[in-house]
Amino acid sequence: MKVKRPLRPAKKKTPPAERTSSQKPITTRDEPPAVTFKLQKLLAQKGLGSRREMEELIATGAVSVNGETATLGDRAGPGDVIRIGRRVIRVHAEADLPKVLLYHKPEGEIVSRHDPEGRPSVFDKLPHLRSSKWTAIGRLDFNTSGLLIFTTDGALANRLMHPRFEMEREYAVRIMGQLTEEQMKQLTTGVMLDDGEAAFTYLADQGGEGSNHWYRVILKEGKNREVRRMFEAIGLTVSRLMRVRFGPINLPPRIKRGQWLELDEKETRRLLSLIG
Repeated sequence: MKVKRPLRPAKKKTPPAERTSSQKPITTRDEPPAVTFKLQKLLAQKGLGSRREMEELIATGAVSVNGETATLGDRAGPGDVIRIGRRVIRVHAEADLPKVLLYHKPEGEIVSRHDPEGRPSVFDKLPHLRSSKWTAIGRLDFNTSGLLIFTTDGALANRLMHPRFEMEREYAVRIMGQLTEEQMKQLTTGVMLDDGEAAFTYLADQGGEGSNHWYRVILKEGKNREVRRMFEAIGLTVSRLMRVRFGPINLPPRIKRGQWLELDEKETRRLLSLIG
């Protein structure tokens, strides 16, 4: 006689909603957190001013995010609508890089958007931007030519210009006559100007005769007309002045006077890595 075995209860299947943490679903992934940035940093990166200036602007109530008046400490990211008055500021992804542009300034242009005398401006030559503006990194006077750097990132501009970083400026200088050893020593140890003492960190004779004698000089600051005033302080006149380097950036020979060149992604990333 056969003995019937008792039937085992059917194994209960765990519904998906009741799975424990050890039962990981195969086809689903966690959504990455939304990327946001401090509001003042975003606006500074757009070239609208320094972070301090943007903090002051936010404090006045002039900035809104998604229709709400912004306050200090607010953050924003891609998809948020930022307004300053009627102007809309677009936020891009974290991977987006600032725009950096090199310009070969000729003599006879000013580094300003507004001039009561109506003289030509370097900004007239630059490509138009819709949601940001070009910020000039340093200045060159009306009769000085050479390298000018522009960016849409206010923080980058500050990093290159602030005196505490001592970013080198290198110039080619043509003078009437030739420096004596004593004059070269004066210029590298310090000459007194109206706004304090100034000295070149490097000075080298590049040759030439008579009214066509050239020198290379390097400064770690950018006072108004400083190179010209230093030579004037020892009784010499600069007849030609051209900036050939600012920090890690040299003036590319392929950029002719009055022309500009925008750095590509690789060049921009290299610049950011060089200045930390």
